[in-house]
Amino acid sequence: MQTGLLRHVQQNRAANPPYLKPNFARCLAVWYGLTLSYANSNFQYQNAPTPHLLRTITRVSWFLLGALFVFSGLIKLNDPVGTAIKLEEYFEVFAVDFGSFFLYFKGIARTLSILLSSMEVILGVALLLRWHMRYVMWVLLGLLVFFTFLTFYSAAFNKVTDCGCFGDFIKLTPWTSFAKDVFLMVLWAVVFFNQRFLRHAYVQGTQGIMTMTFVSAIAIGIGVRALGHLPYFDFLPYKVGNDIGKLMKPAEPARYRYTMTRNGETKEFEQYPTDTTWQYQAMTVLNPEKSLPVITDFEVSDVNGNSYTGDLLKGNKLVLIVQNTNKTDRDRFVAINALMTATAKSRKNITALTITSTSPAKFDAFRHDVNLPGPYYFADATVLKSIIRSNPGLVLLSNGVVQAKYHYHDIPELFEVDKALARTF
Repeated sequence: MQTGLLRHVQQNRAANPPYLKPNFARCLAVWYGLTLSYANSNFQYQNAPTPHLLRTITRVSWFLLGALFVFSGLIKLNDPVGTAIKLEEYFEVFAVDFGSFFLYFKGIARTLSILLSSMEVILGVALLLRWHMRYVMWVLLGLLVFFTFLTFYSAAFNKVTDCGCFGDFIKLTPWTSFAKDVFLMVLWAVVFFNQRFLRHAYVQGTQGIMTMTFVSAIAIGIGVRALGHLPYFDFLPYKVGNDIGKLMKPAEPARYRYTMTRNGETKEFEQYPTDTTWQYQAMTVLNPEKSLPVITDFEVSDVNGNSYTGDLLKGNKLVLIVQNTNKTDRDRFVAINALMTATAKSRKNITALTITSTSPAKFDAFRHDVNLPGPYYFADATVLKSIIRSNPGLVLLSNGVVQAKYHYHDIPELFEVDKALARTF
């Protein structure tokens, strides 16, 4: 009997270990903890904070910083030759102020143009995708410090009057450029010190590497394609469709506002007052952009210095631009010479001629070396660089209107030239 009872007690103990025995205090504590946790979570849900202002500012700054870098880089890649010209200006200034070794960089200005512009696009995209944010932010800081120094130096010492930050698309004064870089530095600081609001990366791992490799290839490809041909978008006064003669004249007469005083009274007039009791104080131009010509430095002359500008803007002209005989691609002159000779067969009465900025004696020797036909004239080197981003390059004019432009990699056939003359704008 006792043995059976003892066996029953042992079995009951085995089935119900001590830690599973009912304990009122323990159950009460568990119930209280669960109740408190539920109440706390419910309170937090009902009183969830509105979107954090700092989070919003950080995300807006992140987007602006990335988008501006991408935009700036693409504008420069659109015209890498123009960007290289701007870099050469900086190198010439630095060579005088800091050391002649900067002149070395003039020889690789076009390569640096594509690399720096592509880097802007790549870093901007990486920032927008939040790919390796911390590393990207440090590289961006390096670029911003470099650009801020350039713009401050230009503004403070009036060295380079246009930084070329947005190419020829948007012209900025030196101090405006510096203010723009300071603004970007502020955006950088906001993003860098609040990266906790930008933790989610849109690409990472192998996908991130593939994405950034693709972006890099596209950015560099855009620049190389524009370098080997012409800009995708031409923002200069000599773009296709523009009338050079018309742009050399003001769009409208200048209008003024006159500030006059009399007996301590100050008054402004749209017309100069005929009352002689008013004393002149100041004059303000009301339409400065439209009252000045867009093109102010276009002048073409012959070897004797006689102006040819008026004749150039009459009739159909196929103009070969040779900016610098030292840097021109001589291999292209076989095809160019054939085209310029063939213009005599055109029914469009095309006159083929050459304009250069090289000295007369040097160019005369050059044209004999390459057997260049037709007359030649002279113009300022800066003007020729603005007309076409190709050395040599061809410009087709019809009564002063730019009908077409051709890079030396895209030399047309005569029928294409005739077809281009039929365009209307």
